[in-house]
Amino acid sequence: MTYRMGAHTSSDDPTKYREDDEVDVWSERDAITRFEHYLRSRGVGDGFFAEVATEAEDAAADLRTRIFELAVPEPASMFAHVYSEPHPVIEAQREWLAAYEASFGETDEAREARA
Repeated sequence: MTYRMGAHTSSDDPTKYREDDEVDVWSERDAITRFEHYLRSRGVGDGFFAEVATEAEDAAADLRTRIFELAVPEPASMFAHVYSEPHPVIEAQREWLAAYEASFGETDEAREARA
């Protein structure tokens, strides 16, 4: 069993539907924290955990760099590969997005310059 510690989305406020005591109970059950306590009880020292933290920070920084280097995808690409066969709802949504974007009068060249 697991527990979502954070909010569902950036607009969610979990304080509206759960108490701090509930979060505290689940925080104490956190698998990573519990495993760290276990390793420490077996004699693993601060140096190991500092090394792991540094490695994690480096991996996260590398991932962020690689993500920011990715090309901006075409908005319509979000409709590709949703279903194995064409689907009328997806096609309607694709058409709506195309009409919506066209309503701004932006050309492909302007969109590419912005990206």
